[in-house]
Amino acid sequence: MAPQPEQQAREDIDRLLTAAGWLIFDIAQANIHAARGVALREFPLNPGHGFADYLLYVDGKAAGVIEAKKRGSTLTGVEIQSGRYAQGLPEGLPAWRRPLPFLYESTGIETHFTNGLDPEPRARNAFAFHRPETLAEWLKGLPQATVLSTSEVDSPVANASPGTFLARVRNLPPLVEEGLWPAQIKAVRNLEASFAANKPRALIQMATGSGKTFTAISAIYRLIKFGGARRVLFLVDRGNLGRQTKKEFDQYVSPYNNFKFGEEYIVQHLTSNHLDKSARVVICTIQRMYSMLKGRELAEEDDERSLDLLPLPQGEGRGEGGLFADAPPIDYNPAIPIESFDIIVTDEAHRSIYKLWRQVLEYFDAYLIGLTATPNKQTFGFFNQNLV
Repeated sequence: MAPQPEQQAREDIDRLLTAAGWLIFDIAQANIHAARGVALREFPLNPGHGFADYLLYVDGKAAGVIEAKKRGSTLTGVEIQSGRYAQGLPEGLPAWRRPLPFLYESTGIETHFTNGLDPEPRARNAFAFHRPETLAEWLKGLPQATVLSTSEVDSPVANASPGTFLARVRNLPPLVEEGLWPAQIKAVRNLEASFAANKPRALIQMATGSGKTFTAISAIYRLIKFGGARRVLFLVDRGNLGRQTKKEFDQYVSPYNNFKFGEEYIVQHLTSNHLDKSARVVICTIQRMYSMLKGRELAEEDDERSLDLLPLPQGEGRGEGGLFADAPPIDYNPAIPIESFDIIVTDEAHRSIYKLWRQVLEYFDAYLIGLTATPNKQTFGFFNQNLV
């Protein structure tokens, strides 16, 4: 007999939690110290607050709740119910803070997440659940990625006050305008203002030859150095553009300390499926990241082809056959958690927003920056009409 919709949702949620590194217990067998992340099913709360479908413990202290809904349920507005659960933790139980900061609502297929540590928390779509160590780092207010800097003073740990990326991006130092054209100054300022306004997607339109890559690097540098962004993914649509982008990062000189970008932070150009966990910027083609998420190798020639020329499924592009011809939806890949990147920059954004490649952009729990010289109606729609 097929499981009921409610039971199916619990099974899917259990699978996602386990893949993200959580240990799951029924309340009778609970051991909150069995792992960094422990999820307790059907946890009884204070009178009037009911039961939390899952209570999440991080390092032995309560940190969040999951409200499970049957498949097909609308999750918008359910965060109100989750918020009530977050306020109902019995006194005397260890907690990181009250009310509990991390709220999830999930059907096992669709998941919403609210980070209560943000200055203005908002529910957002999440592909899966965050790993326990990620929530622990957020609770401590420290960046996760290894910081390779010329001095401790120049590291995000020293410069950024504790808090989330959203909190820090609202307190960035003034932009040094020297070396920037007026259009570049406007783009960087408007992008930072957009992020500070808690808008998760932004589109930068600049003509070819107007220095849009340099503009993006200028913004990325500030978001890492002063905003505390842990890692940035810079997506291009073919290998030679990745090499060009890497050169521009290598040539970038900080206006704040005269160090080159690569002297402060590791920049990796991915030409294989090995992700350098210490890199602060990762440059790769969108087809390579898709292949990595699918656990597949990418042929060298496919890394060099433009997205327009790759063989895709019927109705998705030109041609048939090849790696991308049979392209089922992306599943959660434990080797590449959804929080691997805080920011994703996609160059030639008008090519990357369609079904196959769009999955890559929507897999990660990250702010999105689109770069394009020729946006179309669909591009504007994907970036929520937010042209900065």
